Amino acid sequence: MTTLFLDTNIVMDLLEKREPYCNDAVRLFTMAYNRQVSLVVSPMTYTTASYLLRKHGSEGVRNLLSNFRRLSQDATTNERTVDDSLASQFTDFEDAMQYYTALKAKADIIITRNGKDFANSKIPVMTAAEFLATINE
Repeated sequence: MTTLFLDTNIVMDLLEKREPYCNDAVRLFTMAYNRQVSLVVSPMTYTTASYLLRKHGSEGVRNLLSNFRRLSQDATTNERTVDDSLASQFTDFEDAMQYYTALKAKADIIITRNGKDFANSKIPVMTAAEFLATINE
């Protein structure tokens, strides 16, 4: 089974129903529900999402994140993840943390809308639409 590491922007596309990206995010989560792919996220995604979703109130945020949690797995981070991120060539520390978390999780593909943020990735990087196009071929 293919393991997809989801960048926070993909998760937010789903949770915030961001157009025109939401439909692709829904398709990824539907694939996870049908056990066609495995979705992995960083624990940081939950904290970032909770901050960005705060307008929904704390109970609403917890419900959204709980539902999201049922379809994804949490990657682990540790001192090595932080150290590798700090020593990396990434200009954005959060992107570095996401990348090294994806590496540690042995993700097959990183799914993001900001591919340029992962320019030196050893893991293939795609948008949700690009990944979905590969399975429709």
